[in-house]
Amino acid sequence: MTTAACPGSFDPVTHGHLDVVARAAALFDEVVVLVVPNPGKQALLAPQRRVALLEETLPEALGELAGRVRVELVPGGLLVDACRRVGAVCVVKGVRGGADVEAETPMALMNRHLSGLETLLLPGDPRWQHVASSLVREVARLGGDVDDLVPPVVAGALREAVAGTR
Repeated sequence: MTTAACPGSFDPVTHGHLDVVARAAALFDEVVVLVVPNPGKQALLAPQRRVALLEETLPEALGELAGRVRVELVPGGLLVDACRRVGAVCVVKGVRGGADVEAETPMALMNRHLSGLETLLLPGDPRWQHVASSLVREVARLGGDVDDLVPPVVAGALREAVAGTR
């Protein structure tokens, strides 16, 4: 059985993220979505909440492929160690354009250097190329409508989180 890891902060999970996970699930026997909190970013949703939202949205977004996917929180440390722990042979990352490829390539090379772990960069669906979690958080914080960028339960969680920060 081949296992891939889809790491990210998922703050919040977007339709673009779900597209990448679904496409990875079609390529690998198992996909482990690794929620990796990024201390360099100002989070809006708690890590455990992100895990719960992913677990809630994956069945509808992935349909029959959802059975191939599980979600885990990575409390810290190197990504290669988390991948080794879950048995991943590949990291799958979605990229929206050249800037994402430039940012992801050094990380992919370092992961391969450290452990032999390969990285697959999947071009994002053009419908979601403009969608980044950081932009979704900013729009939500400023009172904008993010309903068409994230699943409904995620939009509700963002509204609750923003209301709690005001």
